[in-house]
Amino acid sequence: MKKENNITNFDELLESKYGKPGTTERINFEIKAKAFAIGELIKEERRLAHLTQQELADKTGTKKSFISRIENGHTDIQLSTLYRLLEIGLGKKISISIA
Repeated sequence: MKKENNITNFDELLESKYGKPGTTERINFEIKAKAFAIGELIKEERRLAHLTQQELADKTGTKKSFISRIENGHTDIQLSTLYRLLEIGLGKKISISIA
């Protein structure tokens, strides 16, 4: 089903709003989208572990506000921090795959 702007799928929508893949604007959008997805993953795992943000912060030597910023996709985190949150704080294992 075509709309007035002739966008017919999600890829076309992304391209119209953020530019073609590889452009600076698109790369910045994709970085933010991945940060948001990581934050959602951490939030869900924290909830499954029945921990508050404060409890996770205490277990990992961070601050509650930092956990909140990560869960809301408002900050980049280092791999070492991701490891500390997931493996030490939540008892999960990280597996990285590059496609």
